[in-house]
Amino acid sequence: MARFAAVGLDHRHVYDMTAGLLAAGAECVGHDPETTDPRVLAGFRKRFPDVPVVSRERLLDDPSVDFIVLSAVPRDRADIAIAAMRRGKDVMSDKPGVTTVAQLNAMRDAVRETRRLWSVCVGRVASPALQAALRVVRSGELGRLAQVVSLAPHRLNRDLRPDWFFDRPAYGGIVNDIGVHSIDQFLALADMAEAEIESCVIGAYGTAPEGFEDFAEFTLSTSRVRGYCRVDWFTPDGLPTWGDGRLFLVGTEGTLELRKNLDIEGRAGANHMFVAGKTGTRHVDCSVLPVTYFRDFIAAVRSRDFAALPQEQVFTVCRMALAAQASAKRFVAERPK
Repeated sequence: MARFAAVGLDHRHVYDMTAGLLAAGAECVGHDPETTDPRVLAGFRKRFPDVPVVSRERLLDDPSVDFIVLSAVPRDRADIAIAAMRRGKDVMSDKPGVTTVAQLNAMRDAVRETRRLWSVCVGRVASPALQAALRVVRSGELGRLAQVVSLAPHRLNRDLRPDWFFDRPAYGGIVNDIGVHSIDQFLALADMAEAEIESCVIGAYGTAPEGFEDFAEFTLSTSRVRGYCRVDWFTPDGLPTWGDGRLFLVGTEGTLELRKNLDIEGRAGANHMFVAGKTGTRHVDCSVLPVTYFRDFIAAVRSRDFAALPQEQVFTVCRMALAAQASAKRFVAERPK
């Protein structure tokens, strides 16, 4: 049985990663109590009461621990991941895995030198709806894919956020933080190893402390497919989930839409897929489909081959997100008079 430890309990994503790995058959042997947000730590202990408290250094030095799950403050994730890899551990990191180009280069060096796995848990790998959409695209039902439009609104929940959440060096900027999901899914859907960031605009509408990046849009392209992505922190409080994530695919012979989180006036639950093609339309409830990322990662810890999310793609997605963040045109929205 694969054994892992939870380190860096600063973001609630650690809950989903830990639960996914436990459901896939791994054993969580301990959690490091160090945190910048006691509410996250309390939530972890409530969800996983049988996971003991063990100091970070003991967990990293324990030769029986195969890998760590990491959801620390984003600017600290690279250093912790490298320390774990140098002590013989693989790493499953929350996104973003890095916040600077220097960190990304250091991660690349560490992976090469230690031959450990470094996976960043982007939304595509944990979404049954996206996995279903990928299968439709690769089946040829839509013809040749022409355009990908990704809309990814998030709820700010300002009162629940720790101070680092509003500190750009700490989280790496909005594209690096949540736009990385859209970049990864574009590459996967386009079935390309690389894409060009044609334009990027980042805005601050004043929803949080001055200068906080609460909006971004960017366009991507390959030799075959074009893409438009929008991310923001504008999900209204009245929506019964953290965001209304949507994906629109246009092919030469069909279209596909995902409602990732909810159908606001229709069917219950999440992970809805709608396909229109040559022979008609259909709705697919993807919530009943399995998520294999965590099982595949556990298998890769043994086999050393993680085909579900190749290491080079992780590097590419992180590099592209950092490049878009750095090259973006920025504006601060004028306040109404």
